Amino acid sequence: MTSSAPSRDLTFVLGGARSGKSAHAERLAIESGLPVTYVATAHIGDAEFEARVALHRERRPAHWSLVEAPLDLAGALCSAAREGHCVLIDCLTLWLANLLCPAEDTEAPALPRQSLDAFDAVLAEAPGRIIVVSNEIGMGVVPLGSVTRLYVDELGRLNQRVAAASTRALLMAAGLPLVLKG
Repeated sequence: MTSSAPSRDLTFVLGGARSGKSAHAERLAIESGLPVTYVATAHIGDAEFEARVALHRERRPAHWSLVEAPLDLAGALCSAAREGHCVLIDCLTLWLANLLCPAEDTEAPALPRQSLDAFDAVLAEAPGRIIVVSNEIGMGVVPLGSVTRLYVDELGRLNQRVAAASTRALLMAAGLPLVLKG
């Protein structure tokens, strides 16, 4: 039986802080040979974080399209994803933080659950090559504060849903990709 539906091409890149996950995801996007849209989820709140973001900007090819989506990730993915194109989302960790603890100068979504569900739905149908980056933060102790526990729990659940939907999943450790799936 043949299908006219596009084949699934979703790569999930997980890792800890400074594990090399963003750089590896960027290499995968370059190696795809496709036009790339980089979806940035960061909300810059201070000078130190601005410097971190600047390093990411300097590393990316100038010809890549950039979409900043600190809150509406589903809308950004829906607009950018298409056959013959690569979308790199960096990263779910910051996006979830923006949903649960929005910056003072932004309006929080009415219900973060709706944003999460909308992203899951768009990701399930997104055409083209999609690369999603996220932190794996659940390998340590259980956090003491309730807000931090909520964040760790929600990110773990989000990561599990994205990994289940992915055709490939990699865990970065010390700059080395470990294949988890595909």
